[in-house]
Amino acid sequence: MSFSIGWAIAHIRQGGKARRRGWNGHGMWIALSPGSAGLSAEKFWSPANRAFAIANGGAAPVLPCITMKTASDEIQMGWLASQADLLADDWEDADG
Repeated sequence: MSFSIGWAIAHIRQGGKARRRGWNGHGMWIALSPGSAGLSAEKFWSPANRAFAIANGGAAPVLPCITMKTASDEIQMGWLASQADLLADDWEDADG
């Protein structure tokens, strides 16, 4: 069964993974990284972000974002949907 982008967003908000049947890469999916009200400075990978967190009292808020597991088995932070992704009706559950 296939669904719209609205279904995919609701699914990842509940902790699931979603994918498009139309994607060419094998094993690709998206998930929600929920963010944090106050991530401690030592958990930041970026020196600039770590420095900001330190200057901010030792932590910084991190906003949620959508991540993608790519066909090359890497996690892409801050995935953005294309127009084709937004209009597609071939979204499906990638959990199983």
